Amino acid sequence: MSRIAATFARLRDEGRAGLIPFVEAFDPDRETSATLLAGMAARGADLIEIGMPFTDPMADGPTIQQAGRRALRAGATLAGTLGLVRDFRAVNDTVPLILMGYLNPILSYGVERFTADAAAAGVDGVIVVDLPTEEADLLLPHLRQHRIDLIRLVAPTTTDERLPVVLNDSSGFVYYVSITGITGTRTASAEDLARDIPRVRKATDMPVAVGFGVRTPAQAATVARFADAAVVASALIDKLAAGLDADGKAPPAIVEAVLDDVAALAAAVRGERRAA
Repeated sequence: MSRIAATFARLRDEGRAGLIPFVEAFDPDRETSATLLAGMAARGADLIEIGMPFTDPMADGPTIQQAGRRALRAGATLAGTLGLVRDFRAVNDTVPLILMGYLNPILSYGVERFTADAAAAGVDGVIVVDLPTEEADLLLPHLRQHRIDLIRLVAPTTTDERLPVVLNDSSGFVYYVSITGITGTRTASAEDLARDIPRVRKATDMPVAVGFGVRTPAQAATVARFADAAVVASALIDKLAAGLDADGKAPPAIVEAVLDDVAALAAAVRGERRAA
């Protein structure tokens, strides 16, 4: 059983949803992102999403765009991101890691090389935002060869007819983009989730994680009532960015503050029971 499958099986046994926090690789530097990765796992993250910095992130709002710019200025590369994963795996072999990014850097790196290196590093899944379903064969055979899940995005605008098409070759879990828009903006209401999550579940047996706009413990708890995991990204990056010093470095106190937020989100998710 993969780490992702094992984690969601454990969450089902515990009768709760999971927390998936996000860290942008190399934001604002390699050491800080490595510290955040380790700290998130220690503070209650059930899975962790790692952003692969890219110059033209079409789905990301200003917060993650700026994080990507800081990371690229710090020397982020796809190889460097995989190095972060390798270092994390040297001390933690249980928490699943999902890379989220765009197709261009993967094509530049080389698809076969990327999938082989990602598997060797300890990557469990990838989300490639701009990979059309109809062109998934660019990656899918290589990911399957290395037992890496291709996690697909669906949204409120994904029709009932389109859902099975998008999810046919995906695995791991479904990433439900709960709003029509970019990351870090408004969040879906309980009424939205009560209407939309059952529609997604009709199309798949995979767990459903909800992201884009989930910022507070209360919002994460609302997601946990209806879905299998809550993804929190921009709120954590905003906290980090607000505490950077004049040189763009992250003092230990702000790193600790971000991890305190992760702990609060984890507690909120763990305290919420699934809706009937």
